[in-house]
Amino acid sequence: MLVDVLFIYIQMLRQELQFELPEERIAQSPANKRDQSRLLVYNRASGELNHHQFSELPSLLPPNLAIFRNNVSVFKARIPGKRPGGGKVECLLLRQCKLDSLKWRCLLKPGSKTAKTGIFAVEGEYEARVMTSLPSGEYIVKFKLAKDSGLPQLAERIGSLPLPHYIRRPLSKRDDERYQTVYANPDNRTAVAAPTAGLHFTTEITKKLEQLGHCIYDLSLSVGLGTFRPIESEKLEDHSMHAEEYALPPRTKSILRFQNSHRLAVGTTCVRAVEDYLLGPDEDIENFTRGETKLFICPPYTFLGVDHLLTNFHLPGSTLLCLVSAFLDPQKTDGLRILKELYQEAVSKNYRFYSYGDAMLIL
Repeated sequence: MLVDVLFIYIQMLRQELQFELPEERIAQSPANKRDQSRLLVYNRASGELNHHQFSELPSLLPPNLAIFRNNVSVFKARIPGKRPGGGKVECLLLRQCKLDSLKWRCLLKPGSKTAKTGIFAVEGEYEARVMTSLPSGEYIVKFKLAKDSGLPQLAERIGSLPLPHYIRRPLSKRDDERYQTVYANPDNRTAVAAPTAGLHFTTEITKKLEQLGHCIYDLSLSVGLGTFRPIESEKLEDHSMHAEEYALPPRTKSILRFQNSHRLAVGTTCVRAVEDYLLGPDEDIENFTRGETKLFICPPYTFLGVDHLLTNFHLPGSTLLCLVSAFLDPQKTDGLRILKELYQEAVSKNYRFYSYGDAMLIL
């Protein structure tokens, strides 16, 4: 009977992941100061819901937490180009292919015209050849560089930050700072999207958390397009996540394996990295340094390494809604209902949604 209920729930969930969001609730710019964003706090045990400012976070947390954050840095993955006839091309670098540092998975705009031509370039900088069109809408592109030692170096020099499509304004210099977390590692520029739950943190909040006895643990997950792709398959279980690389330093591995501290994940990317690591075989866990995850978390799911979650408000139809639904009610099938009620509350209270929007703390 329980299996039948869960099957029906999974079948229905894709349609239920849709919700109406007024256009004006989509944040087009960050808050004036990072910690001036708003914070909806929900306690799973009591069902209590409260509204705060993010600057109050240290006073709202249980004592002595292990706090996990994704210190990846966003690189300027959107690079310009031209086809031989002069038509403009926009190339979004997504992920390097294995065994060849100059072959990348990319999104192209316009895609079909560029793929038909086969070549695009910036004179004196690079030449690119479209090798394969993928069913996902992505392309495998082989680059030949005139100056730089690698694509990330070229992108940092001639590219721009890949702000999400729903931010309908020109890129500004302010985005160069605010679309990175304050703790982003500049030596780890491998993400094409920011781990947005971390955008609210300031160095002052981090210091306050440490003064209160919380311990901060870094990890890195190279946020890719797959995290944000909508679920398009008819059956939820048929959705396939794109692989994203992640790495855990020894200190982070140690706290996950050998200590039972209560844990707060800053963002869904941290959840996926922690859970994927702990799901691995014992021998892999012990020797692990870097890997990749295709983990798709949806209800029902038993979390192995996360007790509390800090997250932004996410897009309709996304895998992120599945993950947060599972976290709200791991053992049952009520998580999506709770999530939609929380989102309705956020809309009614004029919270700002998506990457530059406000945050939610689930205790």
